[in-house]
Amino acid sequence: MTGGAGGAQRQTPRDSLLLTAGFRLKGSDQIEQVRIRNLSAGGLMAEVAEDIDRDAEVEVQVRGIGWISGRIAWQAMGRVGVAFDKEIDPKKARKPVGRAKKAD
Repeated sequence: MTGGAGGAQRQTPRDSLLLTAGFRLKGSDQIEQVRIRNLSAGGLMAEVAEDIDRDAEVEVQVRGIGWISGRIAWQAMGRVGVAFDKEIDPKKARKPVGRAKKAD
């Protein structure tokens, strides 16, 4: 229930996009669907239904990448910033998930 969208300055550029992802508090079995608005190697911004405390440990399931652990860096007006525990390759989230079957 922490307000404000401030904090440390970003070290990596973020790409704007719109993805649906699974989201849960670390250790919870309850998975919520969220919309990711931007993604970088070090974190993301997502729209969430409920307030989440700053520094809460979370996990996000991003297509093409899998489950990513991190912490809430900020929370404001239905959006949260998540700082990942380990960097990811955000380009993997943009790649098609499956292969199209060739027509005979």
